Amino acid sequence: MAGSDGEFQLIDRLLKPLARHDASLGLTDDAAVLTPRPGHQIVLTKDMLVEGVHFRTVDTPADIAAKALRVNLSDLAAMGATPLAYLMALSLDADKRGQWLADFTAGLADDQNRYNVSLIGGDMTATPGPMTVSITALGEVPEGRAVRRNRARPGDAVLVSGTIGDAALGLALAEGRIAGDGMAAGFLLERYLRPQPRIALADIVRDLASAAIDISDGLAADMGHIAGESKVKAVIEAERVPLSPEARRLLEAEPGLLPLILTGGDDYELLFTVPPDTVATACERAADVHIPLTLIGHIEQGDGVAVVDAGHRDIPLEHPGFRHF
Repeated sequence: MAGSDGEFQLIDRLLKPLARHDASLGLTDDAAVLTPRPGHQIVLTKDMLVEGVHFRTVDTPADIAAKALRVNLSDLAAMGATPLAYLMALSLDADKRGQWLADFTAGLADDQNRYNVSLIGGDMTATPGPMTVSITALGEVPEGRAVRRNRARPGDAVLVSGTIGDAALGLALAEGRIAGDGMAAGFLLERYLRPQPRIALADIVRDLASAAIDISDGLAADMGHIAGESKVKAVIEAERVPLSPEARRLLEAEPGLLPLILTGGDDYELLFTVPPDTVATACERAADVHIPLTLIGHIEQGDGVAVVDAGHRDIPLEHPGFRHF
């Protein structure tokens, strides 16, 4: 495939087929026009992925596309919002404007079908590097029902979806920082490359959660964001944190991996607080959509996050999670 197309030829050939929402105006104008449904509010989120920071140069175009879109959909789910559409800005070097971009947009098309979202606008620029992908996702939520981080209360239970630590372990295995068998490495790396946005839990979060966040910076760090905004203390019981069989095997062979599991980012599971009398209901409703929820702690008076062992002794964590600066 030729890599000599100009910006507008690339838009016509590769991006316009992704613009299936009426709000996109067929990508023929400088902006989109989106009308929310009566009684709903628009929820917006933006994440930028930078080559060498958020994805590896060796990652496939389809994997990069999936991660770029899914991390934004995860943010929407954490606020109880249903995805609608997204805008995208790409900054690409010359090598990425041919087959690479075709494969990238094909990956986006697959995820648009999977999650029922559509491209409605964006921008494309040239760069000598590094490549960046920036997506702004839009969702909708019934008016006044968006779930924030600042409403956790003492007595609330702490729930988390899925399993924790897979992505951090997968990246560590891929980079040779830890050792593991090939089968485990394949599963765990896939969890890093293609996170699963828990949009099927959005209505549960909206109906039951007092506060919520998705786990991008690490379990301990993101629990700290809820605790800080809500002005409470969160207590996490490390033995309750759900692990995949692959992660558990690695931890049993090397117990020193526990801090990485508790602080590693990129899980994109949902972490939320609920009144204790709604735990069973939340777990039952999540089971109906085949996503496990696990009770891992509680909220109490105070501040910060305490991660404790089976004897309720604090587990020291040198770095609670990922930080850019």
